[in-house]
Amino acid sequence: MSMTQNRCTFCGSQIERGTGIMYVLNNGSVLWFCSSKCFKYYKMKKDPKKLAWTNRYMSRGRR
Repeated sequence: MSMTQNRCTFCGSQIERGTGIMYVLNNGSVLWFCSSKCFKYYKMKKDPKKLAWTNRYMSRGRR
């Protein structure tokens, strides 16, 4: 049995085995979410690069 850990599709954090939300699209691709918060933000089409609480947050050059 493989012990692969998944990463959240939205925020990029590690998901422990046995937790999280697995969402399957009509084309067969699988999306993993660590929490309902990430899943809801994904459905609202938010950009994770603009949200400071995600691991994918990119800080802009601030002066």
